[in-house]
Amino acid sequence: MLFIGDVVGEPGRRALETTLPGLIERHAPNLVVTNGENVAGGLGITERTARKLLEAGTDVITTGNHVYRHADVYDFLDRSDRIVRPANYLESNPGHGYVVLEKDGVRWAVVNLSGTVFVDAARSPFHTADRLLGSLQDKADYVIVDFHAEATSEKVAMGWYLDGRVLAVIGTHTHVPTADARVLPGGTAYISDAGMTGARGGVIGVKREQIIQRFLTQMPVRFETAQEDPWVMGCLVTSDRPGRASSIEQILVPAEG
Repeated sequence: MLFIGDVVGEPGRRALETTLPGLIERHAPNLVVTNGENVAGGLGITERTARKLLEAGTDVITTGNHVYRHADVYDFLDRSDRIVRPANYLESNPGHGYVVLEKDGVRWAVVNLSGTVFVDAARSPFHTADRLLGSLQDKADYVIVDFHAEATSEKVAMGWYLDGRVLAVIGTHTHVPTADARVLPGGTAYISDAGMTGARGGVIGVKREQIIQRFLTQMPVRFETAQEDPWVMGCLVTSDRPGRASSIEQILVPAEG
C-alpha cells in the first residue's frame, strides 16, 4: 500500500501527477491512498481537484479538517466511493467515514479519523475506531487508518490502540514527516506524520515570507501556496501475512519533471 501525504495546492497536485506514475512502476503497490484535503488552492478539496488525484493513479482519497471548505464538494462526498472524510464527524455531515474497495480479489478498507486535541470533531476517534472495526470485521482483508490529528501524543496513542487490529495507522495534518516509522509488535505499521506533497521551499506549503511576516507582525496575512522545490512525501507499507504489516518505508522524493 502506497500512501501519499497531504497534497498542498496546485504545486502538490502537479508533483503528484508527474511523480506518482514512476512510484507505481517502481513499487507496484496494490493500493494507492492519497490525502487530498488541501489540494484545492492549498485549503480544502473540490470535485475537480479530487478527480485530478484519481486520474493521477490514486485509488482512495482521504481528507481532514478542511474537507468542508468548498461547498461544491459536498455532493461528490456523498456520491463517490473513492473519497472519505473523518468518520468521527457528525453522521449528518456530507460524505462517508470509510470505504471498502476490492482490487484483484483483495478487500481494502480505508478509514479516516480526526483527532480531537487542538482540532474539532464530534466524537472520540478511539470509540469511533472500535465501532468501525467491529462493522468491518467480515468485510475487509486489510484496514488502513488515516489519522488526521495535530497532537503527536494522540497519534502515538492511536497507533498503540489499534496495534494488531489494522494494517497501518498513518498520521497526517502537520505536513512535516516524522522519523518514527515502524511496525508495532502486533503487526500494525505506524508513522506520526507522512509529510506533505507540495513545495518544500515554503512553510508547510505556504510562501515562507508570508508566514514569517505573520510571526513578526502578529497581524493578519493572506496566505498563498508556495511554489519552490516541490516534493512527494508518504510511505510504503508491505505485508507478508493476512491483515498485518511486515515493513513501512518512507517515501521522500523531489518531484519529477
